[in-house]
Amino acid sequence: MRHSGMWKQFLHEYLSFSKKERTGIFIVLALICFCLSAPFFYSYFIHRKQYDHSQFDKEVAELKFKLADTAIGKNFYNRDGYPNGSGDNYTDNYDRSEKNYSPKIKGEVFYFDPNTATVNDWKRLGIRDKTAETIQKYISKGGHFYKPGDITKIWGLHKDDIDRLLPYVKIENGKKEFTNTDPTSENKTAYKKPPSQIDVNASDTAAFISLPGIGSKLAQRIIAFREKLGGFYSVDQVKETYGLPDSTFQKIRAKLVLAGTTTKKININTATIDEMKTHPYIRYNLANALLQYRVQHGNFSSVADIKKIMTITDDIFNKVAPYLTVN
Repeated sequence: MRHSGMWKQFLHEYLSFSKKERTGIFIVLALICFCLSAPFFYSYFIHRKQYDHSQFDKEVAELKFKLADTAIGKNFYNRDGYPNGSGDNYTDNYDRSEKNYSPKIKGEVFYFDPNTATVNDWKRLGIRDKTAETIQKYISKGGHFYKPGDITKIWGLHKDDIDRLLPYVKIENGKKEFTNTDPTSENKTAYKKPPSQIDVNASDTAAFISLPGIGSKLAQRIIAFREKLGGFYSVDQVKETYGLPDSTFQKIRAKLVLAGTTTKKININTATIDEMKTHPYIRYNLANALLQYRVQHGNFSSVADIKKIMTITDDIFNKVAPYLTVN
């Protein structure tokens, strides 16, 4: 009984509260509940200022796109300076950078005039069939060798062959550069002037070689770039050719014309990523963006719809639109 009384006294002393104390406890509990629940109601009473991040997100996306596309673009050209994928057209030519080169064809040597030598003559000299045909095509288009050293400009002719043949080059009337207009002259040999204008979408390598500063290699690159694009829609696109100095382009700009603007188009409603990314202006990132948009939103109703893609700026659209179609 004594212990029971002690517990009652303990409870009375420590766990019994006056009316004033009970009121204080309830107030404190109410304040605690208020503080705990306040963050959940904060947004209803205090409105934060809203910022438009769409422009920033667009710029970041464009930057990522350009950086990724630049990384891919570094692999666009092969070691000879031609766009990747075009190597099949040029693998038969000699690579002058090869250290351990040894001609596969060894021919005889004799005095010859490169302006009159036939394909068989070049073959006898040990020159490959394709290189010999290139030379003949150049001559047939009005090209001319004026001095022995001009054979160094022949695309596909290796330095070893040049060193071997150069002492045997003998050019007749090497100083005569223009057509002989005198009908009574005994020398009826005609030397054609280079064409005054060149259609960038129709001309062959021989025509481009006739331009100042354009050799066989640059001519081949221009043709290869044109084929990769699917045709030029502007003369200024020629200056984008890999390895073509701007100073050289400015010299030949006045002689370049565009007779027709028909370009080979890619159907963005049916083309795969692999089909689109082979185009120099599209590459992988843009091809993937076009495909993903098509998957999410359905077929494009017009080429202009691609401008709805965040990464496609006006500059990109103007550059690539001539090569796209939705039909």
